[in-house]
Amino acid sequence: MSDTLDPSRSPDLPEPIGSVGVVASLHKVPDGYQVVAQTTDGGDADLWKDGLFKSKVTRYLCFTRKNQDSVVVDMKFIDLRDAMPMGFTPVLETLDTKEPALRKRRLCVKICPRASAQTVLYDIQVMGRSKLPRTHYNCIGELNNMSIWYSAGDLPPTQRGLPSIANKTKTSTASPATSAATRPHFEHQASGSYALSAMDGVPFTISERFNDAPKETQRVSLMGITIKSLAEVEEETCIICLQITRFL
Repeated sequence: MSDTLDPSRSPDLPEPIGSVGVVASLHKVPDGYQVVAQTTDGGDADLWKDGLFKSKVTRYLCFTRKNQDSVVVDMKFIDLRDAMPMGFTPVLETLDTKEPALRKRRLCVKICPRASAQTVLYDIQVMGRSKLPRTHYNCIGELNNMSIWYSAGDLPPTQRGLPSIANKTKTSTASPATSAATRPHFEHQASGSYALSAMDGVPFTISERFNDAPKETQRVSLMGITIKSLAEVEEETCIICLQITRFL
């Protein structure tokens, strides 16, 4: 931690903070989390103690930089009776023991997707006896005679990243003739999904033996049943119509 850290100008930016929490024990810090165990002047950074009596209960701030999908963009301290600021999430429980995180005040953090973040948090410090302002740091308030500070800076567009797109649709390179001979997918208009059958993707083509089929159906005898040609059917139909006309 440096007093002169300026994330908005530093060429070697650390990873932004992805999540902030509170732990009850320095020996049960979750993997990937960095705990703020000491104040800037070397004191104990326990946020639970009241400064008069020793207590077996301890609370320490911690944060991680390993969350690549979202980042912390702001932090606030509010009184227990205050309404939650819009867009903020309260830190209610300790990460290790699931006990109340803090007393007297409530820590709130604002998280947004990394791809859309502009100003992000890079560091968190707890200040004890010294009340001098921290260069490039912002104070969110005091708790038990200690103040909490964070440094923020712009997240370069090159570090924002873009959400990965899984299962990208492949561009078809089939020719028009091949596409016409392939069974199409039928789109379900109501839900926007596609109804697929087991025959999808199977090419349907006409057998070559039917390419030279005669234009008119010829007389065929099949199992004693005579199938008349189209011309014969039309001729008999005309005869029947003429006979009906004579009786009218």
